[in-house]
Amino acid sequence: MPQIWVTYDELAEIMGCDHAGAREAVAAIPLDCRKSRDGHTRAKLSPWLTEVFFDRLLQKRLDRELATCAGNLRAMRERMEIRSSAAPKYQAAS
Repeated sequence: MPQIWVTYDELAEIMGCDHAGAREAVAAIPLDCRKSRDGHTRAKLSPWLTEVFFDRLLQKRLDRELATCAGNLRAMRERMEIRSSAAPKYQAAS
């Protein structure tokens, strides 16, 4: 399992809580914490939280791709409607 280190804000997003809730969770679980060179404290995710992290990343990517596909389908439908309205209409001979 890869090591994933996240800030408290990133952990809060994963857990669906605020910054303070993430800090409390890190102390309660307990997770490894280290201060990084950028000044932010990062917590190393447990295997379960790593799985949740990857699931959320995958879900976000799928949501973006689905939104893109839906937009492409709408655009194609609009182009088809424009072409069908611009095409000459033939009337059947009676």
